[in-house]
Amino acid sequence: MSLFAFSEDEALAIASAKALPCFAYRLDMARERYTKLRAALPDRVILAYAVKANPGRPLVSAFSALGASFDSASIGELKLLSSLSVSGSRILFAGPGKSAEELELALAMGARIEVDGIEDLERIEELLERRAATATATTATAVSLRVHPASGVAEGSRIIGGSGPSAFGVDEEELAPFLREAQCFKRVRITGLQVFAASNEKNARRLLENHRAAFAIGKALQRELGLALDLIDLGGGLGIPYAEGEAELDIGAFGSGLGELLSENAWFSGRIVVEPGRYLAGPEGVYLARVIRTKASRGTNFAILEGGLNHLLRPLLTGSPFPAIAPGVRGELRATSLAGPLCTSLDRLGDVPLPPLKAGDLVMLGQAGAYGFTESMAPFLSHPVAAEYWYEEAPRRAL
Repeated sequence: MSLFAFSEDEALAIASAKALPCFAYRLDMARERYTKLRAALPDRVILAYAVKANPGRPLVSAFSALGASFDSASIGELKLLSSLSVSGSRILFAGPGKSAEELELALAMGARIEVDGIEDLERIEELLERRAATATATTATAVSLRVHPASGVAEGSRIIGGSGPSAFGVDEEELAPFLREAQCFKRVRITGLQVFAASNEKNARRLLENHRAAFAIGKALQRELGLALDLIDLGGGLGIPYAEGEAELDIGAFGSGLGELLSENAWFSGRIVVEPGRYLAGPEGVYLARVIRTKASRGTNFAILEGGLNHLLRPLLTGSPFPAIAPGVRGELRATSLAGPLCTSLDRLGDVPLPPLKAGDLVMLGQAGAYGFTESMAPFLSHPVAAEYWYEEAPRRAL
């Protein structure tokens, strides 16, 4: 696959017609990726787009029209889904620090809440008690429990955190006492499990190993601790390449592996959830910015761009740059350190191979449709916020 959603000519056309720096996205590519992934997964899998990856309204609306479910993690994301008339039955609500206001809205929308601790259960119980005072009593509200695995998780990224200490969920070794306490609640019951322990994983086998560990936790919850599970949320983590030559995730092998896991776990008759965000949103976006100036400093070639970590924070967080090309510029590639305009030495977008650049040249960063615009530090140093442009089809038509 190409690491760039737009050709060089298309990028130059956008740059000549639109304000820069900017993010540009292709909705046709987003629909295609969703459709192919949906087709690769077993019918019992709920495909829930992780809104945090890119909450752009045109993108979320496109996925909703295709029948997607959604993983949300803030009141802002809940309100976005509500404004698009997404049914609560298609919404999961997660997060390690849910406020009473967020929980109240999630309950009102009918979203499936994934609890991280006893405090979530206490707040939900209190909210449901208030409702019961003015409405006919109903059956207990079903929620899912996020479990933080003790072992068996192949994850080295601090973005998720593997099996070490975590602010997320209930530690696996604390499940028995937690569930004893949870039985005291009358209006809320745990019938689902969430285990999220991967980030940008491109190896289907490694993803499936993590999911096998999640099923083992679910089996223990149901057989040893008495929970009747109707939902197992396997989280996200479906990865995309950020450099030429990196392997893509084999979604056929991933889907087949999930089918095998379901067959191996006959004790479970419910549905499973996968929550891709980056996989669905990342490849359809690019970031475009012009070079302000260049500099050679002690053996390093710098290109200072119009935008930096105020627009793209991911390289600083992960140490991995976005793929980069310079549309319309030719010449022998050389190591180039991309820097932004901010007054801090942290403002670096990584070292990438580019031809010799000059002021005014355009640089395009690929795979920028996820964890780009909304993960940025836009207010830092009060530089302009990057624009966003959405394109519907080829030849590209702007919305």
